[in-house]
Amino acid sequence: MTFSSVDLEAPDGISARLGWDPRTSVHDRRRLLARELVAARLGCDPAEVRVDREAPRGFGYHRRLIATRDGVDLPLTIMTASHRAATVVAVCEPDVRIGLDLRDSTPDARELSIMRRHSHLFDESNVLDLLDHWTRVQAVLEADGRGTRVLPERVKLGTGRHTGWIPDRDAVYTVTDLSRDGWVITIAHAAPEAPRRRLFA
Repeated sequence: MTFSSVDLEAPDGISARLGWDPRTSVHDRRRLLARELVAARLGCDPAEVRVDREAPRGFGYHRRLIATRDGVDLPLTIMTASHRAATVVAVCEPDVRIGLDLRDSTPDARELSIMRRHSHLFDESNVLDLLDHWTRVQAVLEADGRGTRVLPERVKLGTGRHTGWIPDRDAVYTVTDLSRDGWVITIAHAAPEAPRRRLFA
């Protein structure tokens, strides 16, 4: 098998791509996909784009991917999510808050146990519904950016699970399903002009 990738139908202003190959390392998959997306956005050859991980800022800091062209940093946000042999990368403008979640459609017993512990759904025996809920919650958590400091059960989803938010923040995220080829893919994003909640209202 060779490295394969496909474009995903992401929301306006965001470009996203799914790639998979068990023989390609997760780091290489991220860089390959990011180069393809950035090059398509700029209308240039992928060979003109360099993607590196930013320098560490301190202990525990999650370093982002940075794209450059001709030695100049490009003002773009690159987000990634990986699961087993697959990786999703999304590229957008830096003022868009974005989160990604990727997993396969057949969670194992350990994953199901974690989902059930935090989701608190009425019918936790419905695996497809549990997975749909969990991947949307995880995408919102990624967009929020505080990681494990926020418990999954803190995330609230709107009717139809098309929006999500965390009560102590005023951002409202649009949550979109990008699933493809057996991979469950979810993106949560909030543009600068997106509706915002009034805290304590």
